[in-house]
Amino acid sequence: MNKVILSLGSNLGDRLGNLSKAIDLIGQRIGNILKKSSIYETEPWGFNTPNLFLNQVIIIRTSQSPTNILREIKIIEKDIGRKKRTTEYTSRVVDIDILLFNDLVLEEPDLIIPHPHLHKRNFVLVPLNEISPELIHPIYKIAISQLILNCLDKSHFGIYQKSKTIKFIKNHEV
Repeated sequence: MNKVILSLGSNLGDRLGNLSKAIDLIGQRIGNILKKSSIYETEPWGFNTPNLFLNQVIIIRTSQSPTNILREIKIIEKDIGRKKRTTEYTSRVVDIDILLFNDLVLEEPDLIIPHPHLHKRNFVLVPLNEISPELIHPIYKIAISQLILNCLDKSHFGIYQKSKTIKFIKNHEV
């Protein structure tokens, strides 16, 4: 069985509902959900929009290959209402990315594992650190808890709970 870490995000429509639907469908179609991080409300990364994101990281156990998981992710995103994926960053109903797949390092035209921006994004590192701080990045060979300290992302984020953000955190005040 494979241990896979996915990130989920939504900044359009019923953001919380979109994440919930995505997790349900991942559990049905891809594998067993082992852990879920808290949900974080975050500023957009890589583009400007007034719509804040809700982000979450999950760990799953699956027998599927990375290619099959990517295919299922695209179907799940479409089923929830995402329009065609583009290379530009835009607002979206749901976005699901494969962050890590065991200790695999893979570079194919449509799939790079570990995710190439994993170490640059607080909205991924903070929830991942919450549920698996000891996890070692397969390329950098350092723990997530250390990667987060080196992250240059200056965006604000906070733990989200039922229509309010508990605390906004700036940069490395984790």
